Order: sequence, then structure tokens, then C-alpha cells
Amino acid sequence: HVEAAADAANMGAYKYLEELYKKKQSDVLRFLFRVRAWEYRQLPAVHRASRPTRPDKARRLGYKAKQGYTVYRVRVRRGGRKRPVPGGKTMGKPRSQGINELKPARNKRALAEQRAAARCPNLRVLNSYWVNQDSTFKFYEVILVDPFHNAIRNDPRINWICNAVHKHREAHGLTAAGRRSRGLNGKGGFFNKSRPSRKATWRRHQKLSLRRYR
Repeated sequence: HVEAAADAANMGAYKYLEELYKKKQSDVLRFLFRVRAWEYRQLPAVHRASRPTRPDKARRLGYKAKQGYTVYRVRVRRGGRKRPVPGGKTMGKPRSQGINELKPARNKRALAEQRAAARCPNLRVLNSYWVNQDSTFKFYEVILVDPFHNAIRNDPRINWICNAVHKHREAHGLTAAGRRSRGLNGKGGFFNKSRPSRKATWRRHQKLSLRRYR
């Protein structure tokens, strides 16, 4: 206990916040989550946050409190993805007549990133993180960067995002949340078919390569 107390005394503010968020069922965080969830429900589904709710997490993901960076908070409804067909009629064969128990290919965080990017088409999505949830919604904060701001263009740590190839990275599955749904988080034999993508691997396996010296 003495060592734990000493460690707590030596913690910086960000480390303290990080350790606090590891215990999400503590009285402090349960109370905070309940109050904040009520507040977030009253706000629009996509709105700008004056500052990150979790500054330690935002900084770990690349956020800086300077010009060119902004944070948007997004509310996403929980649950599966019901197939959008009129009257429940899929006009197909019985195997593809499912309506209700379908799940989206991308996760909720990737969906939140896309909604934030649609609200701010002139900004680029850097990353995002979970902030809260209740029985109906999940709430995420999305870090956005202005690629035309001189503070960003002149910063060698972040100006890679100004290249045209990074337009709408969230729509191409290039953010951390998007890469996760593409199966790019793991390594080893189980993930061989995920690189460079599942579609590219499938396409490669469809070809017959008969080299002269084999």
C-alpha cells in the first residue's frame, strides 16, 4: 500500500487520468458518465466540443491544443443494422431474406468518424475515441485537422495529412477504427489473407501463375 501511495504521488495529471479511466465502474466515473450521458443526449447528434473530454487519450492519439485541431462529439445509436428494404420484402431467395439480425461491417467508432467528416468536409479525420454510452447510444469524440492551416502545414509531425492521398481517410478505412474492421490489427499466419486486403488476396488467388522457371 505504501508503494501504491508513492506511485500515486509521483503520477502526472495525464497518467492519473489514464489510471482513473481504467476503473470505469468506480463511483467517481459512474457518476460522471451518468451526468455526461444526460448532457450529451440533449445536444445535437454531431456537435463541436470546446475541448476534449479525455485530454490524455486525445493527446495519445495525436491531438494538440493549438490552431488547426478541433474535436467533434458524435452520438451513434447502438444495436445491429436493420436491412433498409420496403415492407420487409427483399425480393430475393430465402437465404438472403434476413432483415433484423444483421450486423454492419464497420464498427460504431468508424461510423462516428464518417458522420463527423460529413459535417466538416474541409477537415481530415486524424483519430477518435470512446467517451460515453448508455442503453441507446454510444458517444465518441473525433479529432479533426485542418489541412490548409499554416500551423498544420508547417508542422513536420502532422503535415503528412495535408497530402491529397489522405482525403476522406475515414471513408477508405485508413483510420485506426477502419483498419480494425479490415482485419489489419493482427499479425501472423491467421492474418495472411487480410493483407494487403481481403479482396486483393482473393483476386490474387484467382490467377494461375505459370512461370517459365518454377
